[in-house]
Amino acid sequence: MTRYDRTVRDRGAASILVLAVGLVLVAGGVAGAAVGAARVGRHQARTAADLGALAGAMRAVEGQEVACARAAQLVAANGGRLTGCRLEGRDIVVVAETAVEPLPGPRRHTSATARAGPVDR
Repeated sequence: MTRYDRTVRDRGAASILVLAVGLVLVAGGVAGAAVGAARVGRHQARTAADLGALAGAMRAVEGQEVACARAAQLVAANGGRLTGCRLEGRDIVVVAETAVEPLPGPRRHTSATARAGPVDR
């Protein structure tokens, strides 16, 4: 085998290697973006639940219907959907859900729970 034959056989191998490395980098970037979108969705659900619970706690003395209606308003204003609301004594427990689209196409939901009420000493 001559040196000329070996170089002819190896021609183009570097291009394939560069394409493979590029594909790995793109896949890593897409995975990182999906994780970032999921984290943002989780934070949005947590914020909506926290603010909904605080708003509902201010109306807890008026009953569960009024408190949960106010909590639902604040959860919706923060991009979420109220999936659960109950009074436990003087505390209100709110469960909020938000939609997350980590990649184009599949839609997932993330939820968070928050509790608010008076501070007991």
